[in-house]
Amino acid sequence: MPGPQPVPVIIDCDTGVDDALALLFAVRHPGLDLRAVTCVAGNTDVDRVVRNTLTVLEQAGAPRIPVGRGAERPLLEPARASGWHGGDGMGDLGLPEPARAPADVDAVSLLRRELLASPRPVTLIPTAPLTNIALLLRTHPEVTGNIERIVFMGGAVGSGNATAVAEFNVWHDPEAAAVLLTADVPITMYGLDVFRQVVVAGEWARRLRASAEPGARLAGRLLGHGPDGPEEAGCLGDAGAVCAVADPAGLTTRPLPVEVCLAPGPARGQTIVDRRTRPGESEVHHGRRGQALVDVALAVDAERYARLFLETVGGR
Repeated sequence: MPGPQPVPVIIDCDTGVDDALALLFAVRHPGLDLRAVTCVAGNTDVDRVVRNTLTVLEQAGAPRIPVGRGAERPLLEPARASGWHGGDGMGDLGLPEPARAPADVDAVSLLRRELLASPRPVTLIPTAPLTNIALLLRTHPEVTGNIERIVFMGGAVGSGNATAVAEFNVWHDPEAAAVLLTADVPITMYGLDVFRQVVVAGEWARRLRASAEPGARLAGRLLGHGPDGPEEAGCLGDAGAVCAVADPAGLTTRPLPVEVCLAPGPARGQTIVDRRTRPGESEVHHGRRGQALVDVALAVDAERYARLFLETVGGR
């Protein structure tokens, strides 16, 4: 008897060390059907993101998956890049130039085309600033009928990383994140609270680096990247969000109201997650604003996802 069909997914990324890990996993997991990849400025400029994405897909031995070039800058903010992943966004590992070329359509057009063409609803996995996704939702709202769920890496219940309270992807384009959170589709927020927990031990990162297989070896090199030099253990980061699509049982979520702070100042880009069990004085006096609920990730089985990644990418 045939098993379940793979889940059709599209990744929107700013490749990026941990975006690269997410791509390697998505290409190789038998339960996922990676239909397209779209690129946006974030970890580095969008042209380098496209280059990095094509290189990773080649190293992974992926089929000719279409790759679309997307937004060069946030909706309102000027262009900027994090610099956290080195000058090229990939840890300055000296990876080869790709032989592949991007698709002949822009990212938003590619998203629309692939979503409407898919025979089954697609799960979108943004692991980057949400500019492309906001443009898609505002320009082509008809696509929501064929979106199964959006699982985005972004936001935080607790502390941030771009600022004390804001996570980078949301902080980079808060208006785009606010558009996403109003989408009429199921949404899962895979934020910093779980992002930081899924770690591959140094022993396994070293084994991957020693592999003769290009994709596994690249995964090991990426896991060993750190802003201050090589590290023993490596955080899966964005790849954890893709693990959550392949194996949802490893993630504990709770439906909660979430909004993004759009005001100037130190709280801009903060995801305000309302975990209260009863309304406060503001709601009593002014009424609730009818916020949609987001499935917020509050806990993760870190060992389970690390093992899943190793088994999928490294053949453990």
